[in-house]
Formats: sequence, structure tokens, C-alpha cells
Amino acid sequence: MAERIRAHRLSRQGRWETFEIPVDVAKWFSVEGRRYRTVVLDCLTLWLSNLQRQGIPAADVPTQVRDMLQAARRANGRVVIVTNELGLGIVPPDRATRRFRTLAGQVNQQVAEEADEVHLAMSGLTLRLK
Repeated sequence: MAERIRAHRLSRQGRWETFEIPVDVAKWFSVEGRRYRTVVLDCLTLWLSNLQRQGIPAADVPTQVRDMLQAARRANGRVVIVTNELGLGIVPPDRATRRFRTLAGQVNQQVAEEADEVHLAMSGLTLRLK
């Protein structure tokens, strides 16, 4: 993974600033978001996983998402949020993974409802959904 990250950073040729924000994305947007014309949040699914690892109950996740989206709206530029579609694959055999997949789908729906545009990217092709 370290090699993949290094190669990805090299491909950007210093044109991007990268911030590792495991949990408090809303705070980052509030403090730093106005400095940039474009912000790419990559990725929503990993953020959700980090929230869960921090012990945030599933019932509190919609509030966390709402707070993040409100902070992102206050950023001056364009915000692109990348996420994973987990519901198109095999149904996981264990309950915890199924619950995470369901929660990720709910988070994706919440973000899509708020978003100005929604695009699905698959196999190098994109489809505008909204």
C-alpha cells in the first residue's frame, strides 16, 4: 500500500496537497476548506470505517454526515466526494460486514440527496445520475 500511495503522489507531480483526516472531516472543512478552489474527499467509505473504529454508533452517523456536508458547503470551491458502491457485490456472510454495507449505502444516499451532482464511475466510464 505504501508503494501505491508513493506512485499515486508522484503521478500528481506536486500539484496537489494531501491531508490525512481520519475522522474530523467537518472540522477540516471549517478550518481549511475555504483555502482551495477544489477539494477531493477520498473516500467516504474509509471515513465511515474510521468513524466506526472510533466507536461512533451507527445511529450517530447521519449527524456526522450532516455536519460534514454543512461544513463542505461552506468551502469556497468545488467539493468532490468519492465513495464506494458496496451493494453491487456478493452479500457478505457475516452480520457485521452486512451492517457496514447497509450503513455505507445509507450514507451514500444521504450524500447523494444533498449533492448538486452524482456520478457513477465503473470500468473507466461515468454515468451522471443526478
